[in-house]
Amino acid sequence: MRLHLLLPTVGTTSPTPQVCRWCQSAQIGHWQTVKKPLRDTRVEQVTAERYGCRACRRTFRVYPAGVTHAASSQRLRGMAVLLYLLGLSYGATALALNAFGYPWSKSSVYDAVQAAAARVPGLRREAVFNGVRTPALAGDLTSVRCQGKWLPLGVTVDDVSGQVLTIDALSGEDAATLRAWMTPIAEQVGARLLITDDADSFKQVAAALGLPQQVCKAHVVRNTEALIEALTPLAAQDRDGSLAQVGVTPTQAVADLAQLGRLIHHRQPEDATHLLGLHQRYLGARVPQQGETASLAYRLRLLFLDRWTLWSKLTRYRTWRGPHGEQVDGTNNGCERGIGWWIKERYRPMRGYKREQSAVNVSRLLAWCGNQLDRGGADLALLLR
Repeated sequence: MRLHLLLPTVGTTSPTPQVCRWCQSAQIGHWQTVKKPLRDTRVEQVTAERYGCRACRRTFRVYPAGVTHAASSQRLRGMAVLLYLLGLSYGATALALNAFGYPWSKSSVYDAVQAAAARVPGLRREAVFNGVRTPALAGDLTSVRCQGKWLPLGVTVDDVSGQVLTIDALSGEDAATLRAWMTPIAEQVGARLLITDDADSFKQVAAALGLPQQVCKAHVVRNTEALIEALTPLAAQDRDGSLAQVGVTPTQAVADLAQLGRLIHHRQPEDATHLLGLHQRYLGARVPQQGETASLAYRLRLLFLDRWTLWSKLTRYRTWRGPHGEQVDGTNNGCERGIGWWIKERYRPMRGYKREQSAVNVSRLLAWCGNQLDRGGADLALLLR
C-alpha cells in the first residue's frame, strides 16, 4: 500500500468574511475577538473573530485555517485518520495519540475516520455520473467479513489511467446483480470495452451491455497452465482408453497440450484456427451420461473448445484502440491493484468490519488517497471540514 497524505495546516489569523454566513448580506461588522483553546500537535490556543450582521441581527465566528468549532484541529483529526489508514485500529490510534500527548478517545478516532470517508469526492456511482469518462472500464469483485458474514464489494477502474472509479457493496455475485451494478456505470463513463476476469457472470454482463470484452490474460494463462500440467501425465498413459476410441495416440495428445501451452503464451488472434483444429480432433469423444465421470478425451475436447470460444476475448487487447488511441495491456491488473492496495491491505490485520457502510467508507477513503498519488498526495484538508 502506497500513501502520500498531506495533513491540514493550522493558521494563526482568521480571514475577513465578505458576507453574512446566515443571510449572505454584505452588511456585516466586526463584533469581538475571542480566544479558543485548541487540541493540536503544535498550537494550544488560537484567536477567532466574531462578526455581527446588521440585516439579520445574527452573529457568527470566523476561525483560522484548520480550525472549526470542534475542540480538535483538522491537523489532529488528520493525524488520527493517517494512523488508522496506515494499519492501526481505532483503539491503537487513540493510544498512540495519547502517547504523543494528544488525548483522544477511540470513539473520536472512529468519528473522524468515518466523517472523512463520507466526504470522499468520488468513488461512488453518483460521482462517476458527474462527468468521468473512459473508453476502457475494468470491473472485479472481492469480499470482506462484516458481522461474521462475507460482504461482496464491487470495484470499477479506469483501465487507461488505473484510477479507481467506484467501490460499492453488492447484495450478491450473480450475473443479474453485476449487470444492475455495472450498467449505469458503463453507460455514464462511455465505456467501449469491458475488462474482467473469465467468470461466466461477467461474460453475461458484457453480452447484456453489448460491449466487447477483454478477459484477463493472466487469469486464463494460469488456469490453462494448471490444466495442462494436470492432464499431460494422464494423456501420456490413456488409462481409460478414451483417446484410442477417438483415434488419437497418447503422443499426439501430449503434443496437443504442449501446442495449447505455446498458443496461450503467444496469444495471437490468428491462432484461433489452430485451436479449432485441436478441438475438432476430439469431437468424437463420447458425452458422459448422468452419474458418469468424464473421460480424458472428453475433458480435452471441452478444454480446447473453451479456449477456442474464448480466444477473441483473450486477444482483443492486441487490436483494440480507444477513440484517442488508448490501449490496454490485456490484464485486469488495475482492479487487482485497487483491491489489493485499497481494500485487502488495510483489511488483513482486522477481524472484520462491524458495519457494511464502514467497509465501503474505509475502502473508498483509501482508494481516494491512492488516486491522488500522481497529484502530489492526498490533501486531507479537503475531507476534514
